Formats: sequence, C-alpha cells, structure tokens
Amino acid sequence: MTVSLDLTDNAARDSLSAQARMPFTDRPTLIGLTREQLGGALREAGVPDRQIRMRVQQLWHWLYVRGVSDFDDMTNVSKDLRTRLKAGFSIARPEIVEEQISGDGTRKWLLRFPPRGAGRPVEVETVYIPEEGRGTLCVSSQVGCTLTCTFCHTGTQKLVRNLTSEEIVSQLLLARERLGDFPDRDTPQGAIVPAEGRKVSNVVMMGMGEPLYNAANVRDALLVFADGDGLSLSKRRITLSTSGVVPEIIKMGEETGVMLAISLHAVNDELRDVLVPINRKYPLETLLDACRNYPGLSNARRITFEYVMLKDVNDSLADAKELVRLLKGIPAKINLIPFNKWPGSDYECSDWEQIEKFADFINANGYASPIRTPRGQDILAACGQLKSASERMKKTERLAYEAMMIAGHGD
Repeated sequence: MTVSLDLTDNAARDSLSAQARMPFTDRPTLIGLTREQLGGALREAGVPDRQIRMRVQQLWHWLYVRGVSDFDDMTNVSKDLRTRLKAGFSIARPEIVEEQISGDGTRKWLLRFPPRGAGRPVEVETVYIPEEGRGTLCVSSQVGCTLTCTFCHTGTQKLVRNLTSEEIVSQLLLARERLGDFPDRDTPQGAIVPAEGRKVSNVVMMGMGEPLYNAANVRDALLVFADGDGLSLSKRRITLSTSGVVPEIIKMGEETGVMLAISLHAVNDELRDVLVPINRKYPLETLLDACRNYPGLSNARRITFEYVMLKDVNDSLADAKELVRLLKGIPAKINLIPFNKWPGSDYECSDWEQIEKFADFINANGYASPIRTPRGQDILAACGQLKSASERMKKTERLAYEAMMIAGHGD
C-alpha cells in the first residue's frame, strides 16, 4: 500500500513539526558551513576571538549530533548569544511539500528550499531506502539535470540551479529528524549516539543532478557528513556517483576520500554517446583511466559501476564479455539495475532471465555483480525516476503510470 501525504493541505501540514514548516527567511544559514566558515559567522555575531573555537564546537554538536533546528534548544549557549544568532542566522529545515511511503517501506520527500538571490523557491526529491541492517539516503545535488541521459526521467527536467552545501546537508538532517534518528531531548548533552543502529547509515549522491557539476558544494557537504564530531558517517558509507565528469573525479577523491560509483551503462562509445551523452566529451578510455587512478582504490575500496539493463540495447552476453574486458585491472563491483519504466520512455527492462545470465557471466569472471532490487517504484522513487514537483506529471500521465504498474510492465 502506498501512502501519500500532500503537505500543501493544511490538515496534513499540521502533522509536521513547526521546524519543518518554518517560513522562508532572508537570514543566512549556519548549516553546511565548514568549521572555518562557521567561526567567521560567529565572529560576525560578535563572539570574541578567544571563544570562537569553543562556540564552533558547541554549535557543531547541536546541529549535527543533537539535530536541533531552533537556537532556543541550545541550552548550554548563553541566552544573549542565542538571541543574536536568531536575529542574524537560520538553522531551519526545508519545507516538506509531499511525503510518500511506498509499499516496500521506501520514503520519498519532495522538499522546497527558499529563493537564493533573485531566484525563486526550488524543489528537489530525496529518497530513503530501508534495508536489513542499514538504511540508505539518496541525496540530490542539483535542481534538474543537464546530462539528458536518455533512459533517465530526471534527465528530462532542465537544470534550474545547483544546490548549496546547506541544501545538500539539510536533506540528511531532515531525514534523520523525520525518522527519529536524532537523540531525544531527554538524552544527556554529552551523549554521542553510536553509528550502529542508525536508521540512516549510508548516503549515496545518486539523486537529482550530476554531483561533479556542483563539485565545491558537494565536497563541503560530504565533509560535513563524514565529520567524526557531528553526523559521523564513515567515508566507506558515503558514495558519490558520477556519469563521468573526468576532471573532477581524482580531485574529489583526494579531498573527500569517499567511495566512487560510475554510471556506465554501455561498453562502447557509440552506444554510450546515446545513453549518457557526456561520453562525447569524456569517452570511455578517458573515464576508465581516471577510475584506475582514483585515490585509495583497492580491493577493500572498490569502484561501483552502475549498469542499467535495457532490453535488446546493452544486455547481450557479448556486452557482458566486453564489460569484463573493459574493467580488467580495476577493483570493481558491478551493480545491475533493472530499468525502471517511466511515462514517455521508449526503453524496456531486460527480461529477468537475461539479467541473471548477464550477472552469472560477470560473477564467473571474478566481479561481484548484484542485481539491484527495484525499490519505491509505486511512488516513482526508484533509480532514474526522480523529478521535482516543478516538473510533476500531469494527472493523465500519473494514471497511465499507475495502470502500467498494475499491468506488471514496470518490472
């Protein structure tokens, strides 16, 4: 059963905390800043230099360990400083426009962020996928996308703008808040919630947009995710996915140390030029050279190659053989992704028997090749299906999609 909570409805909005529906403000945010930037903001608020380091640590703890979204909850910060911080800055969550819960437990949030400069409010989607022993949050880095990958629903939405580091970090903060993943207010202030048992244990930069076309903001957000005194996600549990922005791959690895995933989807330039058009700029040979030189690459830190299975397009055993040849010498895992159908797409998912044959061949040649279980298809939350409400399907399109799912053609 799919549950959809449209939060533009007043009654539905009342179910949210006040923090989740705070009005837009022109005040700059403290979320997503580096420690140095946060120190500068405190200095601007009149905090003496001798106190900056201590105050930064206090705020970092409240924002990322305790997960507060109201300065008044920072009980060990003086009332005078809290007043000054409230007057000059914001730590509010984005507005939740819609929350959907799939029959398989997957959650999708449509989030609205305030205007930046002379722009308008923007909307993005964030997806939470619960699994046995872990929970993965799929985070967006852009509003829309420029890559126009022909099998991807998100690619049909034009790029509006990059998300800021605050907007990227806020997706994780909001998810942890909604899932009850922060300590409650009665937990002692000095307590650190252990990494084990967290509902959000993994983050993948696989939502809307190409992360490496927003590299600086993504880098700053990833460093906040991984900070051991805050959100404290292991770098081995953070994965950045790229379609192949080659000049940024090595640099991002050096600066963040997170895991790398490559949206591959084809084994020759002719086909990849069609499926993933950025290949015309950075062809396979150039991309795979960057992968071989990714910092920290080893059998313990393999690159994940994502490969969407398209019927009679890229799913033959000849394709599987060429894939093994291409990746020779690269410590790798190959995720096979059954194509998730969306309205208007000309592609079909490979037959399940063919996907299994493809996987068996790759496994026999020494590469782990799990077949990704489609999750959240009934709420358009599966891989390649995200698209913000500014580009929502018309009612007739949604009805057609639901009919397609009932008929079993979305498998």
